[in-house]
Amino acid sequence: MKLGIILQSNKPEHVWNTFRLGIASLKAGHAVEVFLLSEGSELDAIADTKDFDISAKIAGFKELKGEIYACGTCLKVRGKEESKVCPVSTMSDLLTMIESSDKVLVFG
Repeated sequence: MKLGIILQSNKPEHVWNTFRLGIASLKAGHAVEVFLLSEGSELDAIADTKDFDISAKIAGFKELKGEIYACGTCLKVRGKEESKVCPVSTMSDLLTMIESSDKVLVFG
């Protein structure tokens, strides 16, 4: 199965749970893409907390070949040119992810 996940939140617990699910899905043999939209595009600025090891989850997700994309317009609104975590993408890329996914989930 191919799972598409849209992350619209910059809340550490939402981000942490998004990547926990992504990792579990990848380990079960599924393909997973995460598209960062709205506040989710701030992913590279979200610090680890005592309870949520976000950087470790992102690293684990990428090691398992999970893919992450960030909305370019959402980055621009936040004064960023690019994401340090993933390639800059477009609404067309998001649409392609949705069309090619068996299931799409939204976190946030």
